[in-house]
Amino acid sequence: MSFLDIYAIAGLAILVAMLGLWLASLALRDCSIIDVFWGAGYVACAWIYFSFTPEGLGPRKWLVCILATLWGLRLAVHILRRNWGKGEDYRYRSWRQAGGKRWWWQSLFKVFLLQGALMWLISISLLAAQAQPGAGKLSWLDALGVTIWLVGFVFEAGGDWQLTRYKADPANRGKLLTTGLWRYSRHPNYFGDAAQWWGLYLFAAAAGGYWTIYSPLLMTWLLVRVSGVALLEKALVDTKPGYAEYMQTTSAFIPRPPRRQPQAGVMKKGDQT
Repeated sequence: MSFLDIYAIAGLAILVAMLGLWLASLALRDCSIIDVFWGAGYVACAWIYFSFTPEGLGPRKWLVCILATLWGLRLAVHILRRNWGKGEDYRYRSWRQAGGKRWWWQSLFKVFLLQGALMWLISISLLAAQAQPGAGKLSWLDALGVTIWLVGFVFEAGGDWQLTRYKADPANRGKLLTTGLWRYSRHPNYFGDAAQWWGLYLFAAAAGGYWTIYSPLLMTWLLVRVSGVALLEKALVDTKPGYAEYMQTTSAFIPRPPRRQPQAGVMKKGDQT
């Protein structure tokens, strides 16, 4: 079976899943269910590619599938627990209100088929890592991929855990989390998500699939410019007291030591130019 044949099978599976989720969302009046499937869908893709690629049971195939499964299932469970019993996410509620009576069919294209297409495009590196010649031989790129993936997992899982624990304390209601991983990045979980996909891409590169670099690039762009940092910060600046000051001292995405906030009345070089 060719590379494109296997890729088409995954695309068909995603399409069927998205149609089923769309029908379920109509019954539940909740498009948020797509967020839970976002991680789980990649897990399904990884194992579809594992099943149909002809390179046997090589160590790279196992590594890619195991790491993709850990990333996807952890994310799915986290979102499910976070959203349980809270109704539809505010993003989808606003779209539902704007769409009115047309939203039932608009949601198919704007939410489900769009995210399904993105999932299919991004999953290409999971296939390239398993289908390209040499998929069973590990190299230094694989070791680097595991290292970057582990760093990303710590930041994503650790950031989510710290934020969940912080919000669970009633004394922190309305306050900002600025300690732990959140001291070094305003969105350590999004950074970790992107890092894991760069790690997975390196497995594809090690197998000869360098050309699939658009996979982590697209995921990073979505996290930074579309559904992640940019969208969330628009709401946080207006709703979280002190967030503007937090933005001045803390990196938005890539972790780094916090900057010192300029003291009131102290002139910085270039202030009068």
